[in-house]
Amino acid sequence: MSPAPVIIITGPTATGKTELSIALARLFTAPVISADARQCYKYLDIGTAKVSEAILEEIPHYHISTLYPDETFTAADFAASATEWIDDIRKTGKPAIISGGSTLYIESLIRPFDPVPPRNEENIRKLESESEKHGLEYIEQKLKKIDPEYAARVDGPNRHRMFRALDVWMQTGKPFSSFHKNHDLDMPDNTFLYCLYRDRPELHERINHRVDTMLEQGLVDEVRSILDMGYTPGLQSLQTVGYREVIEYLKDNTTEAQMTEAIKTNTRRYARRQITWFRRWKDSARWINQSHNSTDDIIHYILEDIHKLEADS
Repeated sequence: MSPAPVIIITGPTATGKTELSIALARLFTAPVISADARQCYKYLDIGTAKVSEAILEEIPHYHISTLYPDETFTAADFAASATEWIDDIRKTGKPAIISGGSTLYIESLIRPFDPVPPRNEENIRKLESESEKHGLEYIEQKLKKIDPEYAARVDGPNRHRMFRALDVWMQTGKPFSSFHKNHDLDMPDNTFLYCLYRDRPELHERINHRVDTMLEQGLVDEVRSILDMGYTPGLQSLQTVGYREVIEYLKDNTTEAQMTEAIKTNTRRYARRQITWFRRWKDSARWINQSHNSTDDIIHYILEDIHKLEADS
């Protein structure tokens, strides 16, 4: 008898990954592992589109609200933890359902990492000094010149990720992206990778609607509350689409209308970067257009794949 499958649901933001993962969890009465690099933070609820408390009570979720905003959690950390979570779930005979759009998180599960040197604090201090002197855009341009492949994946001017990538380059002379691109995908036969997408006009419409809904639900107050707790705007967790634009608004550097449009524009750009990255897996993932397939349709495809595996094993 083959072990329980691992079902990975990924795709750009606002495609409907959460809805599908919840439907699968209900079908299998199984938990969900979140592969979202921001939903793991406490207090970042509205802006990360976390599932509701009612859903969390119904369906156990791993890696939701487990860290404070000033804590760090790398893709390597996720890979190590997710491996344990997957093993624990599969021991019960249930499939491990993984859902999220963090490219590095998903990559860590399907492509092994080469060893990366530990953080060099002297390098980080040098980069901090350069950033203070020339601005964060200077750091961003530096990374684009040294490692354009990784720069294209960074979620906007993410200080932590840019500093870390440049730190690795300063130590090794190698671009950060080179440390995990020289391996083929390493997925066991009982692992299924599904990349969801939508027609572009529909995806953009969904993104715009999501942003409007987040603001109506109180995103500005959420960010204000986080800052009032003493967390600083430069934290990695707050260098996220939605949060950094609201922070600029709270600093009176932009108007409400400009803030809203900036969140929508930057979210669309982020979705494009995600899609570009996911295309690297085109031969290993099953791509499903949600504009033309319902949740029930997709579940039917997933069950077909699982049954075929069981029949062939």
